[in-house]
Amino acid sequence: MDPIIEQIAKELEKSPQHVENVVALLDEGNTIPFIARYRKELHGAMDDTALRTLEERLGYLRGLAQRKEAVKAAIAEQGKLTEELSASIDAAATLAEVEDLYRPYKQKRRTRATVAREKGLAPLAEALLAPDAPDPLTEAARYVDADKGVETAEDALSGASDIVAEMVSDDAALRGKLRKLLGREGKLSSHALTEEDSVYRLYYDFSQPLSRLQGHQILAINRGEKEGILKVDVEVDRETALQTVRRSVVIPGSAAMAFLKAAAEDAYDRLLFPSLEREMRSELTERAQEGAIGQFALNLKPLLMQPPVKGKVTMGLDPGYRMGCKVAVVDGTGKVLSTAVVYPTHGQRQREEAIAVLARLIQKHGVEHIAIGNGTASRETEQMAVELIRRVKEQGASVSYMIVSEAGASVYSASPLAAEEFPEYDVNLRSAVSIARRLQDPLAELVKIDPKAIGVGQYQHDCPPKRLDEALGGVVEDCVNAVGVDVNTASPSLLQHVAGLTAATAKNIVKYREDNGPFTSRKQILKVPKLGPKAFEQCAGFLRVPESKSVLDNTAVHPESYAAAQELLTLTGHTLSDVASGKLGDLPAQVKSYGEEAAAAQCGVGLPTLRDVTAELMKPGRDIRDELPKPILRTDVLEMKDLKPGMTLTGTVRNVIDFGVFVDIGVHQDGLVHISQVADRYIRHPSEVVSVGDVVKVVVLDVDEKKKRISLSMRQAGKE
Repeated sequence: MDPIIEQIAKELEKSPQHVENVVALLDEGNTIPFIARYRKELHGAMDDTALRTLEERLGYLRGLAQRKEAVKAAIAEQGKLTEELSASIDAAATLAEVEDLYRPYKQKRRTRATVAREKGLAPLAEALLAPDAPDPLTEAARYVDADKGVETAEDALSGASDIVAEMVSDDAALRGKLRKLLGREGKLSSHALTEEDSVYRLYYDFSQPLSRLQGHQILAINRGEKEGILKVDVEVDRETALQTVRRSVVIPGSAAMAFLKAAAEDAYDRLLFPSLEREMRSELTERAQEGAIGQFALNLKPLLMQPPVKGKVTMGLDPGYRMGCKVAVVDGTGKVLSTAVVYPTHGQRQREEAIAVLARLIQKHGVEHIAIGNGTASRETEQMAVELIRRVKEQGASVSYMIVSEAGASVYSASPLAAEEFPEYDVNLRSAVSIARRLQDPLAELVKIDPKAIGVGQYQHDCPPKRLDEALGGVVEDCVNAVGVDVNTASPSLLQHVAGLTAATAKNIVKYREDNGPFTSRKQILKVPKLGPKAFEQCAGFLRVPESKSVLDNTAVHPESYAAAQELLTLTGHTLSDVASGKLGDLPAQVKSYGEEAAAAQCGVGLPTLRDVTAELMKPGRDIRDELPKPILRTDVLEMKDLKPGMTLTGTVRNVIDFGVFVDIGVHQDGLVHISQVADRYIRHPSEVVSVGDVVKVVVLDVDEKKKRISLSMRQAGKE
């Protein structure tokens, strides 16, 4: 078996056969969502996260293998590749180790050692490194040559020292030892370059062992250094490090001991430590960035998977001061019914006019929910909305509201995509439409926005854009495919995240249904231009066709398993019409009674597929988000001044970061639950306990109205 597959299986604690199957599926061009959902027999029911980790590790290890071959070829060209060196390169576990081994053979820019070699001083350096080294000054005198620029014996020794220092610096084993020492005993320190107060105040006199540094600390320090506010250093005990360096080069009793000790110190101070410091800073930054990207992805998933408030006429309010509050009313499918602009913050008369305008819109269109963006003037708009709700209640209307994160709404409303979708509306009104739709179907609306702009990350702007886009794109893809997409109503933005589809084929699907009317079967999707059999195989199971005569077209059952589904229904005495009318009774119990393995064999599928088909037949057209806790809809307003320490409130988790959790408790300003107040037990990260979108109980610990800070506790709420 391929050593890479064996290594991945060991690292991920998965069966080598399952890993080999996944690698083969990936190499055949299958997508992660398709493999996760429809090839469970081949991968042992790994989830999409495990499959993406496997794919990432496969890419790294294949890249490492290619680099090893390239390095060996480059050294062989120089005629210096020995069996021992080749074996060392093959055994290297990381790219850093490979580069360490390649270092002595890599073409270098002109260095002090290069100059010394050009002066013919390499034999002197080799003689002084030998166990039977001669007296350095006496030997050096033999290399004095004014024509070559070596005027004195001291000049010759200086050049030989430069050569020895570079040889020591290029020693792969020594670099490995120093790297471990730095990781074990090194510290990162930062000091202020200014006396002025700033957001980096915590790091004005900071020192922390490298092994204990948190990702958010590393990224904050990096940013402070970039802005010229902090000076940052990696520190390790110099004498301890020098002992390691000396041991690698100094031969006890040699006549050249003093010379070699000095060369070793020069190698450490001038070459080794600066190089390892840069490497360590780079490694710390990469680790912190990966952590930040991972946390962003972790927060993004539950945000996208928030339960939709379906089928309700919704009013979106995009608050503002100078430009007023933008209003959009959309029907249950998200179609815009009406728009307006009101000015509730411009005075009492304008506030009354605003309430009157909105009340008429509520009565005219039967609005049931109001979505309010959480940006500028949100609090005043919320207070107006509560007054509005009271007034329309007197007229017999029942309306509730919810504060919606408007992160990225302005980015979307000014985008070419929004202009294409709403050419007739002003940029500001598009934002109000987006806010209304975010309440109705968060996933369908948020996929239109660059994930980086959604606002559930920490230091995401300090992360490599390509890597961040890859990770967040994977999350969006997994969420869209987990939910499924109605092929007759989905926007191109949503469709392009379906497994096997691209931006071009997504547009072709929309164009096809505009030209030919709604799709009436999954098979009809094959008629879409440039959507071939492979793309159909990948996407078909994730596209729903509610208008189809076959109920299976509105489930996650893949067309390749339709025959198995029919056979299963026959075995248990049912028909497709029973599926459509919900008259299957307890189908899972019937299958178990028949014998799952026998049923699977009879249907020609594996057990995982049989169970998935059974579950889908029980709930055709289901949305997995409907099983999650519903979002909190309010009818009254709470202000910051109403909060008192000890109050118990219910809130929604808005963001989870390294040092705590931000919770929306309905006062416009999110409160912070510090990591120490998240749980009664020790946790390394808040994500072990909560996710974005979770509804939690919290107790108010402290309120600072001036600084707009609210301290909360989930621990104490648990004791209520």
